[in-house]
This record gives sequence, structure tokens and C-alpha cells, in this order.
Amino acid sequence: MSGPESSSRVSTGISGLDELTCGGLPGGRAYILRGGPGTGKTIVALHFLTAGVEAGDDPLFVAFEEPAADLRQNAAGLGFDLDGVEILDLSPSADRFLEDRSYTAFEPSEVEGHEPAERIVEAVRERDPKRVVIDPLTGFRLLAPDNYQFRQEMASLTAFLKNRDVTALYTTQPTPNSPDDDLQFLGDGILTLSRSDTGRRIEVEKLRGSDFRGGSHAMRIRNDGIHVFPSLVPGDYDREFTRETLSSGIAELDQLLGGGFERGTVSVITGPSGVGKTTTGTHFMKEAAARGERSTIYLFEEATEQFTYRSEAIDIPVDRMMSEGNLGVEEIEPMDLSADEFAHQVRMDVEENGTEVVMIDGTAGYRLSLRDEDGLLEQLHTLCRYLRNVGVTVILIEEQQSVAGEFSATQENISYLADSILFLRYLELDGEIRKSIGVLKKRLGGFERTLRELEIGEDGLHVGDPMTDLRGILTGTPERVDESDD
Repeated sequence: MSGPESSSRVSTGISGLDELTCGGLPGGRAYILRGGPGTGKTIVALHFLTAGVEAGDDPLFVAFEEPAADLRQNAAGLGFDLDGVEILDLSPSADRFLEDRSYTAFEPSEVEGHEPAERIVEAVRERDPKRVVIDPLTGFRLLAPDNYQFRQEMASLTAFLKNRDVTALYTTQPTPNSPDDDLQFLGDGILTLSRSDTGRRIEVEKLRGSDFRGGSHAMRIRNDGIHVFPSLVPGDYDREFTRETLSSGIAELDQLLGGGFERGTVSVITGPSGVGKTTTGTHFMKEAAARGERSTIYLFEEATEQFTYRSEAIDIPVDRMMSEGNLGVEEIEPMDLSADEFAHQVRMDVEENGTEVVMIDGTAGYRLSLRDEDGLLEQLHTLCRYLRNVGVTVILIEEQQSVAGEFSATQENISYLADSILFLRYLELDGEIRKSIGVLKKRLGGFERTLRELEIGEDGLHVGDPMTDLRGILTGTPERVDESDD
């Protein structure tokens, strides 16, 4: 469905919501903003109104629930300046309603001047706004003698506003005893807000005469208002890039990998805690910095300070890489972030900063951010597909729970996502704990099928020669090969 020209779009004042509506709401129409208590309806309305101030639309706020003074104070607490917004205070505390609350459906020419609908029409005629919010429509409804008369009045009011090219936003709060289904005919669009244990969501359910992004999307209320994080649709993004092999900067590791990781692919580095997974991945970022490319690491399981200290201690100059703009380090608190929010953060970094390599450390912390264990593969698959499509090289760090013993490719069953799997392993040999490294899978090109010893020292990561004199390395307790057996 083709929508109106971009010049007729009205910004909601929320960039993510404008993205869902393909550039904003078609102007001169009425919209229903519905949601339960505390879902953020009034805050969305404040964004809409303050965006109207910036656009010179002389917005009007019709308040049926909250007195004007409280509304301005609460708005200021969220950083909204309502100086350019006219507030028509029809809240119960205003004591502005007549004792006789019966009124009829009206034409603009019939307005006489004191009842709520009449007051709205008077205010619109006097101010001539291009944006009007009625918050909530439920407050208006409670003053009507019956539902039929209320619907008639609202239909007349909506027609009046449309005739004046006003973009109207009506908030509703459906409840089991007071549903709003019979009001949805008023809206050329319907936006629904919801809130649950997994976070806040927003959905555009209807947008007459326009394309829009369907489905449920993450939303968050912060100190500066509402932020919407559209779910990623990988097919919407594509970028040409050159297929090439990216070196780790360590000759022996590159030999093991058949040259390195390929640009625009997903690689998993897996192994138990402390074996060197993050350090190995960071070497690819160090080499990217040497090429003048930017990388970003998302730390789900380690503090930035600790990561920086460890890296500097083994000659990986992350401080210099960060100061030169070649490395971004983002410490993520999993339970504070949804998967949609994280994907949005990654996308903004790629689009705004030109990031070429992304490392997610680690997948267990990423799972926590979902608060939905069944969604890990789907969400991670979507994010990786997007990054592949735009030519970003992805490194996923996954921790294995077992230090030794039975070998498995990945803990989180994400091996199918990977173009390459590099595994690190502890082994016990001659009474010492040592480390090994090998390649389990590589879709693009060949790789060395031997295992090599891995050491991490003050001068960095070292990969030794193939460990051909041992067998049973993957069990964690290898045995030396007796040459006399040959």
C-alpha cells in the first residue's frame, strides 16, 4: 500500500515510532493511542505535542484527567517544555462542568459554549492548532449521558477537526468493564502500548492510507521520555562489500584458520572460563585497528575496566585503540536491556560509526537480556543476518560449562549460525594445566585439522606447532603417542 507524500507526514517526536510509521503519521487525521495504566500514553502525547511546537503547529492539549499545573510539572520532570502548548484543563478538579451534563451531537455552527465538547471546539477555533491531544478519551466518555450520544459527539468532533486539517491523538485505556473497541472507528490509525514482566512494547495496529511496520516492538521510558526500538528486519538492509580474509595478526592462528575469518561472516569462539576466548577475539580487533577499521566489543559478562586492564597486560593496546576511534567498548547490563534494544544499539553503531567488526562477549549474558530462553536463537539469528547483510564481521564468544571431559561444539546450540567455529580447550599433561586451540568448522575455504598448543603471556597470545605427538586432547587428558607403535 502506498502512503502519502513525506511532506504530509507529522512527526510523533519519537524517532523509533516515526520509523515504524514510515516517516510519521499522515497529517490531518485522527489516531487512537490505547494502553493500560502506566504504559506511557501521556508521555507519547507529550512527545507529539512538543514536536508540534517545533513544527509551528500551535498544539492544544485537552486534559480530562490531570490538572494543567500538575501536567506541566510532571512534563518538566521528563524534560518536556510545554510553554508552547495550550492546555485546555477539563479535569474534574477544574470544576468547570455544568450540573446539566446532557448534550447532543453537534455541528460546528451549533456550538453555544460551555459543555466539554463545546469548549474543545471553542479552543480549536480560537487557537487554530494543527495538533490536538485529548487525554484520556475515557474522561470525556464518563461525562456523556450514554454511549450512543458520546459516539455521536466524538464522530462530529473528529469530523470538525479533520475539516480544519488537525492531526488528532486520542488516548484510551481499555478495561474489562470499559472496553474501547467501539471507539476504534474514530481512528485512521491505532497504536497500542503494553507492559509486562519482559518490558514495555508498542505496536502499530492500523494506519489507514500508509505503509507501516507491524508487530510488537520494544519501548522504554527514560529520563528524557520514550524511546522505541524497532525490531530488526534483516532483509531491509543490504550493503555491498568486498569478500576477503581478515587476519588475526598471529601467523600460526591464521594458518590454523586457513588465513583468518572472512569479512561479513559469523564466527564462534568457544571454550571454558579463563581459557582465552576474549583475548583471541580481541586480536582480530587489534588487527582491524591496524588496517584503520573500527570494531566494537559488547561485554555482557565483564566490566570494561577489567577487560581493559587484562588486555593492556598482554600487549593489546585497547586504550590507544579507543582513543584513536578504532575500538568501541560497551559494557552491557543484561537485565536492563531487551534484545530489540541491543539490536538497535548495534545497528546505530554500525550505521553512524562505520563499525566493521562486532564481538559479542558472551552469548549467556545475551540470553539474559531476552528474559525469554526460547528466543535466543531467533533473536541472535536476526541480528547476525543483519550484520552479515551489511558486511560486518561477527565474533560470538561462548562459554562452555565443562572445563574438560565430554566435548560439545557450543553450549547454546548456536553452531548452525556460525560460518566458523574456533574452540579452545584445557588439557592436563605431565601434571600441568595447558591449553589447546583448534578449528571445528569453516564454511568458506579450508582450514588446518590439527590441534595446536595455546599460550597467553605478557607479550600476547602464542599459538604453537601442531600437537601431533598427542592423542585424546579433546577429552582433556591426552596421552602421548608412542613412536614405537608406528
